[in-house]
This record gives sequence, structure tokens and C-alpha cells, in this order.
Amino acid sequence: QVQLVESGGGLVQAGESLRLSCAASGPIFRINTMGWYRQGPGNQRELVAQISEGDTHYADSVKGRFIISRDNAKNTVYLQMNSLNSEATGVYLCRAVVLTTRSLTSWYPYWGQGTPATVSS
Repeated sequence: QVQLVESGGGLVQAGESLRLSCAASGPIFRINTMGWYRQGPGNQRELVAQISEGDTHYADSVKGRFIISRDNAKNTVYLQMNSLNSEATGVYLCRAVVLTTRSLTSWYPYWGQGTPATVSS
């Protein structure tokens, strides 16, 4: 089974930075899109940033402050979050669209458990 494990969350002051990591493991043949979502108090999930084959997309609220990158050799995606404010508080979940070695014809989305980030003002 494909597993995604996030790390790097924590408690920081407004204006500080955090760097999140998400490592995918298991029977992976190839990963297409990898992305980060933020889950707020109402459990709604919003896309923060995603990267696919070199193309990146950011939510308007984080453009210019967050940077998403990936290391394909390590099946890992990163999110550098700078100039954080209280709106960034939430649980950050990683999502990857994967082609597994067990099914080379279908891509499936997988989610991690999330890493919490709290920004105090």
C-alpha cells in the first residue's frame, strides 16, 4: 500500500517560517501530481499548492510566500512557508496521484495523515 508521511509542522510566531515534507513509500512506479492541502477547524480542505512535472500552482493567498518543490528520486514533496500569519493555522495534508507497480494502467490519489501548523500572533 502506498503511504504518505508528512512532517515539519509546529508552533511558530507570525512572520516566521516552516518547512513541511511529505515522503511517499510503497509500490510506486511513478508519481504525477503532488500537493499540499490545509484543513481548517470546520474540516474543509483547501488546496495550498501543487506541483506536477515541473508545473506549479498556488492558492492566491500564499503566492509569493510559499514555495513547493519535489525530489523525484526520494518521492518527496516540500512546502516552504514564509511570512506566516494566523490564517495559515491548520492541518496540512499531502496528496499524491500515483501509478503503482501493481496497476500500471490506473492513477490513484493517496493522502497522508497530516501535520499540524499553528501560527500565533
